[in-house]
Amino acid sequence: MPPASTKASTLTLDASAPSSPVAPVSSPDRLEPGRPGYRRMSFALFAAGVATFALLYSTQALLPAVSAGFGATAGQASWTVSAATGALALCVLPMSALSERFGRRQMMTASLTVAVLVGLLVPFAPSLGWLIALRAVQGAALAGLPASAMAYLAEEVRPKALVAAIGLFVAGNSIGGMSGRILTGWIAQLWGWRAALGAVGLLAVACAVVFHFMIPRARHFTPGTLNPKALAKTVGGHLADPLLRRLYAIGALFMTVFGAVYTVIGYRLVGEPFNLPQGVIGSIFLVYLVGTVSSAAAGRLVARLGRRGALYLAVSTTAAGLLLSLADQLIAVLLGLVLITAGFFAGHAVASSSVSRTATTGRAQASALYQSAYYLGSSAGGTLGAIAFHAGGWAGTVTLGLLAVLGVVSITLYGSRVARAERRCLVPMVSVQN
Repeated sequence: MPPASTKASTLTLDASAPSSPVAPVSSPDRLEPGRPGYRRMSFALFAAGVATFALLYSTQALLPAVSAGFGATAGQASWTVSAATGALALCVLPMSALSERFGRRQMMTASLTVAVLVGLLVPFAPSLGWLIALRAVQGAALAGLPASAMAYLAEEVRPKALVAAIGLFVAGNSIGGMSGRILTGWIAQLWGWRAALGAVGLLAVACAVVFHFMIPRARHFTPGTLNPKALAKTVGGHLADPLLRRLYAIGALFMTVFGAVYTVIGYRLVGEPFNLPQGVIGSIFLVYLVGTVSSAAAGRLVARLGRRGALYLAVSTTAAGLLLSLADQLIAVLLGLVLITAGFFAGHAVASSSVSRTATTGRAQASALYQSAYYLGSSAGGTLGAIAFHAGGWAGTVTLGLLAVLGVVSITLYGSRVARAERRCLVPMVSVQN
């Protein structure tokens, strides 16, 4: 595989940057809204997104119950989430290389199948160590799905419809995260956390069946070879691209906020002054519906505000939500979660679609690197958020989130400055040529 083409000189996180995609020239049979197969593709990847987030974060809403069941601290129990996201982050790149050889559709199907089978074993873990180990295996299995899905969309969907298509996949993530947590919350309250994890496994089975029968075959995939040197060259090319590096960092920082908030929120709501039962805490995750809307609307935000403007809006919304959640009134906490969720999913959809548009070769690897950074951010956020909560309460977790938000703002401002400098350099060159 050839190395990634560096587009830092022409593509930036700038509202005034050219809006034309860098994906391959579209052919008449590429999918877009209104064309045959687009609805099936959207529904299949939506189901895959539901299963991915439902499985990946199945223990997150149950952490207080897991802590009680095994006599573990919040930091120890948080590893049932961090192990899954960390394993996914480590395995997504090699899995994406396999997808270049065997196909996006085949890789997504295999990954989802293995993750579902492990999910049916998770409820029977005899100890916290075994639970963490099974969750790590599950995260590694899921690694083949996210990057392959992004590459599949980049190859099969018309460039102008790509942001909206990825937004729908991300919307499936939000529905999966929401439904899994609500389901586990109420079932755990009635029958315990093990029964709750079993229910998530059955939900994932249903989603996997839908995906298998609905996903259209790939028409624009060309198999490559498993060449470690070529893979290293491609990855090196992506990491040498300043724009891609900024996008990877933005994805990691957004997910640090999200991972910290949703890992710790259960511990906050189960204690003073709220004292909420497990079922009600699970229902709090209905706010994920806001993420479904904001991620699906990412394409319209970019069209109106540009990518830089959409990112500024997403990060401002997230920061406002973090500050609002500091109040000890339940309605303020809920509104804060709404804003955090809306900002996160919008920012993630913009950043991930920008990666798919920027990389002209090795798209699976470009998406895999983004997913690695994204889920490493989730793993770090979950663990650091729990540590910050133990040290300073909810205010400690919010402080961690605000530092991550400040990082996103700094990166975006730097990208804007680079864009202005490059435009100033291009003007004299154009004058000389004329």
